[in-house]
Order: sequence, then structure tokens, then C-alpha cells
Amino acid sequence: MAATAIPHFQNTSGHRAIEIGVKEFMCVGANPPNDHPHVFIDMGDGNERVCPYCSTLYRYNAALKVSETKPEGCLFDRAA
Repeated sequence: MAATAIPHFQNTSGHRAIEIGVKEFMCVGANPPNDHPHVFIDMGDGNERVCPYCSTLYRYNAALKVSETKPEGCLFDRAA
């Protein structure tokens, strides 16, 4: 079984909704130190899910790559 990295997304800017190119991901809320528990979210057959901690609405957009978001800049970078 091959290991795959689960992308993490953040909403430091307080966007109402974020479009992403994956259906399985982690939401961290705002960037540390203001993050919430990193929660795994699976959209399943749907195209939208709301984070139970920060209420960010995530929408699946098949045209986006794993590292792309709309608006831009919502991919969480652990090194930053």
C-alpha cells in the first residue's frame, strides 16, 4: 500500500468558501498559533463540506490541482 499525503488547507483570511481540487483533506482553521484541531474531512459523493470547527465551506472543483485553491493562498504550508 502506497502512502499518500493528505493536503491541509487553512482559512486565515476568513473566506466564507474555499474551492479545492480534492475531496479528502485536512482543515487547520487559521495558521498557527491560531489553528484549531486539524480535522480530516471527506466529501464522499458530495461536492461540499463545512468544517465542524471553523465553519469554512469547502467546495470541490475538478479543474483545480491538489495544491491550488480559489481564492489563492489557502493551502497550508507547515514550513511557513
